[in-house]
Amino acid sequence: MAKKLIKGRMHKRGLPPGTPVYVGEPMPHRPRVTVIDYDEANFLEKQVENVEQCFPFKDKPSVTWINVDGLHDTQLIQALAEKFSLHPLVQEDILHTDQHPKVEDLGDYLYIVLKMFRWDDRAREGISEQVSLILGSNFVLSFQERPGDVFDPIRDRIRTGKGRIRKMAADYLAYSLLDAIIDGYFVVLERLGDGLEELEDEIITRPSSKTLKELYRLKREGLLFRKSVWPVREVINGLERTETALMSDAINVYLRDAYDHTIQIIDTTETFRDMLSGLVETYLSSLSNRMNEVMKVLTIIATIFIPLTFIAGVYGMNFKSMPELNWPWAYPIVLAIMFSVGVTMLVLFRRKKWL
Repeated sequence: MAKKLIKGRMHKRGLPPGTPVYVGEPMPHRPRVTVIDYDEANFLEKQVENVEQCFPFKDKPSVTWINVDGLHDTQLIQALAEKFSLHPLVQEDILHTDQHPKVEDLGDYLYIVLKMFRWDDRAREGISEQVSLILGSNFVLSFQERPGDVFDPIRDRIRTGKGRIRKMAADYLAYSLLDAIIDGYFVVLERLGDGLEELEDEIITRPSSKTLKELYRLKREGLLFRKSVWPVREVINGLERTETALMSDAINVYLRDAYDHTIQIIDTTETFRDMLSGLVETYLSSLSNRMNEVMKVLTIIATIFIPLTFIAGVYGMNFKSMPELNWPWAYPIVLAIMFSVGVTMLVLFRRKKWL
């Protein structure tokens, strides 16, 4: 996941509102623009070389989905936004990749922004990026930070004509994209849950400094995930209450289902948050218990050697009048006494269940 809670705005300092400036991680690749145009009978999918090839789709009666992977080319974003009559402040928000999830009704279109999460099995962490959606009367524009997303099942349904997506309008496509993003949250939560279970076992059996680092890494990821997911509830609720011709009444039932899923995700996130806090306490308790066990063993060893040290100290004194020094069996007898004392104390400790 992203390692910064707040991304810098230094590039925008002093510029007037609405200035299109990219604020995000630098990308080495060129932005990729794909167009999917469809209705119930026809389907077209292609990757365009320049943004001008998208312009003829603006006024087509069919549903058009234009997806942009990469926001670092501000001229491309600005050209596409101007063709579809997007407000300069909306263009600014699209290019600023640390937006708070929200929905705005701007009359001719709806602007929706939220975070999308994908799980990286190799790094064992969630990858977060901002997704901006523009819903118009017959089109949906989606803007992503980088290639790779959770929308492949939707593309497959459009290509094959499965389900009702080819029979519905652009508002159903926008809902489908939102639903895919929300389903991606479940995948990340499931992987985080698996990591918590593994970490819990490690804390109980063999806690270490590495365990503590992993624990705080998960805690930080959980915090960033919670920050991104909590406002989605208000986004879905705002779409339900928006009085606009762009969202038909038939979509409300699907939005309520997405709202229920969001509430479930939030509840699970809070549960994981409580578990992480509990694991920190468990880690500290486990370390304390290990320290107590070590101290108990050291104390028992020291206790056993106290009388042995006393005996050795007594017979280590250089007094001529000590009669035992002249006995031929004095040395083995003293060793036997010291051994007997040590064994007796070990038996006593075991009977008292101190060992």
